[in-house]
Amino acid sequence: MSERTTQGTGPEWGTFFLILACHAAWLVTIFWLAEWGLWLAIPVMGLVAALHSSLTHEALHGHPFRTRWINEALMALPLTLCIPYNRFRDLHLAHHLDSNLTDPYDDPESNYLDPVVWNALPGWKRWIYGVNNTLLGRMVLGPAIGQIVFFRDEWQGAMRGDRAIWLAWALHLPGAAVVLWIAALSPMPVWAFVLSAYIGLGLLKIRTFLEHRAHDKVRGRTVVIEDRGPLAFLFLNNNLHVVHHMHPTAPWYRLPGLYREGKELYLACNDSYVYRSYGEIFRRYFWHAKDPVPHPLWPQR
Repeated sequence: MSERTTQGTGPEWGTFFLILACHAAWLVTIFWLAEWGLWLAIPVMGLVAALHSSLTHEALHGHPFRTRWINEALMALPLTLCIPYNRFRDLHLAHHLDSNLTDPYDDPESNYLDPVVWNALPGWKRWIYGVNNTLLGRMVLGPAIGQIVFFRDEWQGAMRGDRAIWLAWALHLPGAAVVLWIAALSPMPVWAFVLSAYIGLGLLKIRTFLEHRAHDKVRGRTVVIEDRGPLAFLFLNNNLHVVHHMHPTAPWYRLPGLYREGKELYLACNDSYVYRSYGEIFRRYFWHAKDPVPHPLWPQR
């Protein structure tokens, strides 16, 4: 099936109205629900932040409109606060070069380390990375570890004079300031909003926890999670991840149909890297690591 067929030609009004609903839910949560019950509003806002990130992922892949600047304007307010849209876009599109998947250097979303780097780490840092390789650790520690590494890399790139990084942050900081200003006007304290953003990033770590594995064949590196429950909606069906990688311009609502139509093909392609549900993943990996931190197929030097 061609990318033109999977993407469609006109505006995707369902996605557009979902974006509007997400922003409305943000305002309702911080202005009304927070006043009614703060400790309920915090996790709800975390869910909204996670959905906003999933919609941002849709936007950078060309949805809901074919005009790029409109999609970017729709997602201009960063509800998760810490990741500039342009950097998310550029790094994620680089991640879609499948030949580099799981590469500790060239895949911006890899969770593996070069074994040489791993062997040089102090014991306390290895312990933290080991905990981070359990699902619980990834949800709790993953956002902090990810942001520290991201900020380090951004700073180094900016100091090298990378204009794309400077531009991304120049566009991002005013949007983040507006989000925090609106939060400051609401009954939700700013600290609670920041905590919600962290929870949202932690929820997203459930999706990314095992999206890709070390495999000698490129086609065998990307997972399918056949879940059709609330998390699948929160992640906008990106749990059918091999379908997304094979059809990166297909909108989120077409991924289940594509998978049903070509299930045998997709599972043959990814060497049956499949889980039946997120429940299965929680049962197997909540307390246990799925993978080693050092890349198991990386050359030992």
